[in-house]
Amino acid sequence: MPIITIYRGAFTAGEEIAKGVAQALGYRCVSREVLIEASRSCGISEAKLNEVLEKDPHWWERWLQNMRPYRIALQAALCEVAQGGNIVYHGHIGHELLPGIRHVLKVLLTAPLEFRIKQVQSQQGLNEAGARSYIDHVDEARTRRLVALFGTDWRDITRYDLALNVAQLGIEGVTRVIVEAARLERYQPTAASEQDFENLAITSQVRAALVTSHSCRNLGITVKVEKGEVHVSGVFAHAVPEEEIVLLVKSVPGVTRVVTDFTVIPANLGESYY
Repeated sequence: MPIITIYRGAFTAGEEIAKGVAQALGYRCVSREVLIEASRSCGISEAKLNEVLEKDPHWWERWLQNMRPYRIALQAALCEVAQGGNIVYHGHIGHELLPGIRHVLKVLLTAPLEFRIKQVQSQQGLNEAGARSYIDHVDEARTRRLVALFGTDWRDITRYDLALNVAQLGIEGVTRVIVEAARLERYQPTAASEQDFENLAITSQVRAALVTSHSCRNLGITVKVEKGEVHVSGVFAHAVPEEEIVLLVKSVPGVTRVVTDFTVIPANLGESYY
């Protein structure tokens, strides 16, 4: 059965719908708290991950802070949680963490602004102007967060398989549509799609291992995986600890062979090209 990711727009009953889908299919329902817990193995604190996922990033923070370690940690965590499938993830980043996997059903929940304003008024006790301002702030913060982490816009519906209007279909209707879509042959795992997932899972774990190594984290090593064979490559201005890298990569479960392709171009040689 497929992996389901649900991007829940602010005040679109996303958690309730995710739980309903999980119950109907007999799946586990997980959220960002599970990813934060799983990400601890990457040496990133819960407080920092919470900040990355929830704080509104200003433009200078995006320039000064390298988001790559957090993206790697979150992807490795979701791959770990999603092993074997049969999960419903609801949150703001799941649809970007499992690219290129055929048996992932990516859902966007949306609703007209007027519907969302009424939800905010009911839940937060705000007047219409206050509710509108609150929604604008939340939407903008999420937009900046996705751009900072992935360079994408959550409002781009081409990044999803389903975009559902909660106001039009209702919670029950949306839940039924997702459940039926999950049962389509198109979203059932195949040998090829399971191999793609395994490749991605090992890739994410190797990247996580490299980014948590003091001697490797800033090298910008490229990682490619095919059926357990890991290719690591890069061009550097100084010698890199190749043996250490190979041993580190081999320590990742599922790795059967490591192939290196490291090129060292001394800084003074590089300058001669200009």
